[in-house]
Amino acid sequence: NRCPKIPISDCYKNLKSAPINRSFRLIGRPLEWSLLPCTFTTCSFSPFLLAFSTRLFSVLRFESVIHEFDPYFNYRTTRFLVEEGFYNFHNWFDDRAWYPLGRIIGGTIYPGLMITSAALYHVLNFFHITIDIRNVCVFLAPLFSSFTAIVTYHFTKELKDAGAGLLAAAMIAVVPGYISRSVAGSYDNEGIAIFCMLLTYYMWIKAVNTGSIYWSAMCALAYFYMVSSWGGYVFLINLIPLHVLVLMLTGRFSHRIYVAYCTVYCLGTILSMQISFVGFQPVQSSEHMAAFGVFGLCQIHAFVDYLRSKLNTQQFEVLFKSVISLVGFVLLSVGTVLMLTGKISPWTGRFYSLLDPSYAKNNIPIIASVSEHQPTTWSSYYFDLQLLVFMFPVGLYYCFNNLSDARIFIIMYGVTSMYFSAVMVSQHVYRSESLSSICSTDILYHFVYQVASGMILVMTFFLITYTFHSTWVTSEAYSSPSIVLSARGGDGSRIIFDDFREAYYWLRHNTPVDAKVMSWWDYGYQITAMANRTILVDNNTWNNTHISRVGQAMASTEEKAYEIMRELDVSYVLVIFGGLTGYSSDDINKFLWMVRIGGSTDTGKHIKEHDYYTPTGEFRVDREGSPVLLNCLMYKMCYYRFGQRPPGYDRVRNAEIGNKDFELDVLEEAYTTEHWLVRIYKVNFLSVTTVLLSSLYRSQDLATFSTHKLF
Repeated sequence: NRCPKIPISDCYKNLKSAPINRSFRLIGRPLEWSLLPCTFTTCSFSPFLLAFSTRLFSVLRFESVIHEFDPYFNYRTTRFLVEEGFYNFHNWFDDRAWYPLGRIIGGTIYPGLMITSAALYHVLNFFHITIDIRNVCVFLAPLFSSFTAIVTYHFTKELKDAGAGLLAAAMIAVVPGYISRSVAGSYDNEGIAIFCMLLTYYMWIKAVNTGSIYWSAMCALAYFYMVSSWGGYVFLINLIPLHVLVLMLTGRFSHRIYVAYCTVYCLGTILSMQISFVGFQPVQSSEHMAAFGVFGLCQIHAFVDYLRSKLNTQQFEVLFKSVISLVGFVLLSVGTVLMLTGKISPWTGRFYSLLDPSYAKNNIPIIASVSEHQPTTWSSYYFDLQLLVFMFPVGLYYCFNNLSDARIFIIMYGVTSMYFSAVMVSQHVYRSESLSSICSTDILYHFVYQVASGMILVMTFFLITYTFHSTWVTSEAYSSPSIVLSARGGDGSRIIFDDFREAYYWLRHNTPVDAKVMSWWDYGYQITAMANRTILVDNNTWNNTHISRVGQAMASTEEKAYEIMRELDVSYVLVIFGGLTGYSSDDINKFLWMVRIGGSTDTGKHIKEHDYYTPTGEFRVDREGSPVLLNCLMYKMCYYRFGQRPPGYDRVRNAEIGNKDFELDVLEEAYTTEHWLVRIYKVNFLSVTTVLLSSLYRSQDLATFSTHKLF
């Protein structure tokens, strides 16, 4: 468009001055101007296809199946929404969860994921494209990861130009840290929430650069979609105010920032309060007070600018000091009163854990027991990011060299995401998006235009290595569903362990419809979704007392556990055992968390963690193990009849079990899967006399066992 009447060779000489075409200087020959839009369109669409296709390994290898634990709850609720409609979904009381308490579904979830899937399902069926809702759920995350690549392209283009955007889109399409949350079958909130988050950031940068109410309103709508999809929106609503605050402190605050933030905050807050699970939290909880405080500072800043334009310097200084002192005192007093009266709720345990990683471990074991809440290991940074780890500080350097309002935001995004990803594994996904944009903003062009051509070949080699590494990690580490396990045989063939679905299928067809199943909370969602049976606790973990009661039953003797099971009206007990196959994520390895959580409430004060260790402080299942451990319910359910399989060797703990010859008094084995991964026991309804006699005999056996061990 700039040179339609001059020879194409002259345009090529000035190609460096045309920002949109700088990435084509490496080709080495003049380009036809008419081909450039087509080339960019094709290249921009490539990350879309790459992001979608690289997430299909699990479907090709296993089948179209839902992964992990939380996705099964999301799938179950989505199916209910499609079959029953939004009104029944919003008012759904689930009596199959948290027996006998139940759970109100509509007011305790972020419905964005379910509504998105249901809407897509109805649109496809409207056009007579018949597809099962399960397949919509399976492929939703890869689809939205493709949309994320497109948004990343436009986001980075707003920061730099189209070439940088294309590189960022390609990086985020295959970065393992993001793929781990968006493979086919990973039907979780992050599958669409990361797209919503980056879309909000893109709209925010557009609003900051233009000062337009239109872009600000679009940012608020994107923020509303984010709030409806994931609780991680708290990170977003604190990062944007922090950006505005930094712009104030650095003297970059302007009318554009004022219009953008005030529109986003007011409209976004009103919209977010329409989500039942969020409610009045944006104006009542401590996590949202930073956004409100910055909104107030914007009004003060605008008012001060107005006074400065109307008064002379001396009058302004006197009035400024008076007003600031008065406003500060009033706000401090009102805030203190509201917090003391409980009108503003304090920070939650998970929020404290982000600021103090040891808080949950020392105070709330139920939070610390979740694997996603564990600190990130150093090796996972390279495993999930590879080249981006080393490019990140270089990208920050170039961003600092050429500061702008938008680049200050991306710097803050990168630094804060690095911190939170180090504190919790679940925040790992934040880091992948920020690093993809930062690492492509300026680095590519500085290497292309300021460094010798040999360095270009080195960078090309590293990018190719990054692609191969990401593909390998995706295939081997993040494309295996937890419900269907696989291993390599001695001849290299793949062995499939389908014990979980086998057990759930047995429960569904061989137990009464009103049967109550007790298991550790990890498996609650899968049992309700696949077995359609009532469970006591699940992955929502909203009631620590109820989970503690289950932990007490698992950590107690049969007789004590029987009292708890009768109290909770338990029909069947399900445990996961990996001693035969070498599956390390079984209930014995989780048992100490059951002990800690069971002993964290008043009813479980008698359960002490040190009772389950040996005198030397070891957790052992062999003959040297603690008698309390060797006679608790969990141990017996896992190792029942295992001693009859010579030599009773546990492949996970690498030990021969210590208590082999025992019988169950209050339980009977109902079903054990092919590879012994899942064991199901039926609770016998015994009289009080029978239980007391059993307890007496068991006490004599325990004394005999302890005496034998002593000598």
